[in-house]
Amino acid sequence: MKALHLVVIVLITCIQTMAEKPNIILFVSDDHGLDALGCYGNPVIKTPNMDQLAADGVRFTRAYCTSASCAASRSVILTGKFGHATGSYGHVHDYHHFSTFDTVKSLPVMLSEAGYHTAQIGKYHVAPESVYKFDVRYKCDPRSTIEMAETVTPTIRQDKPFFLYFCPDDPHRGDPFTPDPWNAPNSFGNKSEPYPGETIVKYDPKDVIVPEFLPDTQECREELAQYYQSISRIDQGLGKLLKILDDSGKTDNTVIIYISDNGIAFPGAKTTVYEPGIKLPCIVKDPRTDFQGLKNRSMISWVDLTPTILDFAGVTVEKSRFHGRSFLPILGKKNSKSWNTVYAAHNFHELTMYYPMRVIREDNMKLIWNIAYGLKYPFASDLWAASTWQSVYRNKGEYFGHRKVQDYLFRPEFELYDLKSDPEESRNLADDPAYANQLETMKKKIQAFQIETNDPWQIIWGNKSNMQGTGVNL
Repeated sequence: MKALHLVVIVLITCIQTMAEKPNIILFVSDDHGLDALGCYGNPVIKTPNMDQLAADGVRFTRAYCTSASCAASRSVILTGKFGHATGSYGHVHDYHHFSTFDTVKSLPVMLSEAGYHTAQIGKYHVAPESVYKFDVRYKCDPRSTIEMAETVTPTIRQDKPFFLYFCPDDPHRGDPFTPDPWNAPNSFGNKSEPYPGETIVKYDPKDVIVPEFLPDTQECREELAQYYQSISRIDQGLGKLLKILDDSGKTDNTVIIYISDNGIAFPGAKTTVYEPGIKLPCIVKDPRTDFQGLKNRSMISWVDLTPTILDFAGVTVEKSRFHGRSFLPILGKKNSKSWNTVYAAHNFHELTMYYPMRVIREDNMKLIWNIAYGLKYPFASDLWAASTWQSVYRNKGEYFGHRKVQDYLFRPEFELYDLKSDPEESRNLADDPAYANQLETMKKKIQAFQIETNDPWQIIWGNKSNMQGTGVNL
């Protein structure tokens, strides 16, 4: 009888412990840059639900993905490791076929083992499924964000603590990527008729804000207007998700993180390691705290997301397993001096887009190492076909935004920028004698980062043979 009583106590304790664990929603939009949220300073875009999330939580102003390419970035988000260490070098779908090593243990697997119900909806774009295994994978139109929110209602209403990986396709460019005629704007997933439950929000091209890195042309403005419309659809889906959460009585115990996988899908951002490609929105709401409306300037990276989410969930894992670290301890701080450095690493986008780059940003100084600097910079197929690029290319324009077309296509081995005085990354200081010591110091830090993260591209420094491998299967 005593033994039975003890078992009951243990079961009750376990149930209580699980009930105290927070639910976690990781909302990952597709190609949403820092340029198009009201809470990040855009007065034109209508994002009331994102803005409210920021008002209720913490808005990071220096958050970075590690690779401005969808699949590569998502692998980092879900593993806490850089893609070059997991085999996630670029896109996974179709003929690209870059898959994560099967020895890697991902975030949903670790959370499932810790008692969480794990669910995924929308863009998956990682492989293999055995590594990125969720308890439930919902099927739904990934452009219909309101419908996505309604589809995941069973996960929100069930009793176990849940981790929901919510990934709309918006505002990724829509198919077909090649417009007809050539100067027609891409749809960014927008349709003439609303998606279920959607209120279409249209924007006048003359009202959009053209970032400095883009050309202020009619074609660009028309595409930005479509991009804005797609983001407003995401925002409505977020609002629906929050309402379902509230109606289910789960709001007060659900952590919500809103991010994007990489920057806006325009040349000069997506697939590059310039700031518009990798500096992204990150809003974190933890209703169990009083961190409301805070702006956090600490530098965080998507490689930090897995350890942070595990920390939220109370799951203890050896820190050495990850290349990132949990930013939960500094969530409520305005700035943490020990969080002043991030690294980025891009290898491929599509299989035919080989252009490896390594980056360190330390405070306001940023070094880009263009490993394949002898090659012409490659275009993603959708960005090449975009009317924004074609309007410059067909007219043989000298400039694309603030950067010369020639400088965009042919890059030096090293690019060094002082982002405090040059936020647009226009003045390369790598050949300036006054910055010679700074350059060498940051180059050594990139080398150390590569060694620490087992980066195969470290071989380029002096053709080191220790990364060659034996070529023998044992």
